Amino acid sequence: MVEPANTVGIPLNHAALLKDELDIVIPTIRNLDFLDMWRPFLQPYHLIIVQDGDPSKTIAVPEGFDYELYNRNDINRILGPKASCISFKDSACRCFGYMVSKKKYIFTIDDDCFVSFPQFSKSALRLCLKDCVVSMRDLVTVSVAKDPSGKAVNALEQHIKNLLCPSSPFFFNTLYDPYREGADFVRGYPFSLREGVSTAVSHGLWLNIPDYDAPTQLVKPKERNTRYVDAVMTIPKGTLFPMCGMNLAFDRDLIGPAMYFGLMGDGQPIGRYDDMWAGWCVKVICDHLGLGVKTGLPYIYHSKASNPFVNLKKEYKGIFWQEDIIPFFQSAKLSKEAVTVQQCYLELSKLVKEKLSPIDPYFDKLADAMVTWIEAWDELNPATKA
Repeated sequence: MVEPANTVGIPLNHAALLKDELDIVIPTIRNLDFLDMWRPFLQPYHLIIVQDGDPSKTIAVPEGFDYELYNRNDINRILGPKASCISFKDSACRCFGYMVSKKKYIFTIDDDCFVSFPQFSKSALRLCLKDCVVSMRDLVTVSVAKDPSGKAVNALEQHIKNLLCPSSPFFFNTLYDPYREGADFVRGYPFSLREGVSTAVSHGLWLNIPDYDAPTQLVKPKERNTRYVDAVMTIPKGTLFPMCGMNLAFDRDLIGPAMYFGLMGDGQPIGRYDDMWAGWCVKVICDHLGLGVKTGLPYIYHSKASNPFVNLKKEYKGIFWQEDIIPFFQSAKLSKEAVTVQQCYLELSKLVKEKLSPIDPYFDKLADAMVTWIEAWDELNPATKA
């Protein structure tokens, strides 16, 4: 069984990769004690914290981290009327952090990743069962994911490696990522395709609590992922995937404007589809623009299963709608005139309005929000003159 590893005694990474080119975006409603577990890997980097929920609540961040924090009041102040495109009371608000970042790369995680609760005091356990974050003082061990050899996983480092290596979306390599050390293209792989394409997205996986939907959670309440598969692969062109936002990195310059997590949470008829909606849009656009999406390593240790009954209430419309949404994305075609991410995304918004609005008025509202998102993105990120 793969257990979490202990980070005590791991030195800080003073030669941090892309230190000045990468922001870490974290959505949260609680104090960020979990960052102490990430300290050896993340402290050299700049954090963008997007506070969801009550803006009057103070969020505590461990000492030693360089960060900026935005709450709902800040979002309203910065975006004005366009703030309507940013979800409230939902982790989809994280995409605001993507918008305000000025770095080339983004790594985003949830605040219940890399945490392990194997040895608590009784008082800490009671807090945990109440869905509260436990103070680091109550933890007997400080733990992160580890690989089968017992080495603590530096998820960010692996994401960076994935993004800096090419992808191979046009022809599947049976040895997975041919650009990794110790691998190559197999016999029969076209030499004309071996140069690969730029990688826009690195999608990581999870140990312990898998990313299941509510029905699967209900029938498999005790299932845990203990398998560590040492592999990275490019998702082939024309193939969609369910993107999870809790362990994700991307090249903001290549695909940033498409990383909109939609309208979810407060006042919306659906939740827990924010990252998947973004992933479907991103994959269609990456396929159109000739960019790559990788999945596999790195793993994070996902510590806490969310309530399946609460999840079912958020997901139930999406469970029905996705049977129409996925064929929509599978058949979506963008024009040759769409040569930038923004142009692709605006074309996709028109298709959403045309094809999905008959399913439910929500999609008409979502299509409008997609346009607003691009307008807000362009205001905060004006094109630089060549």
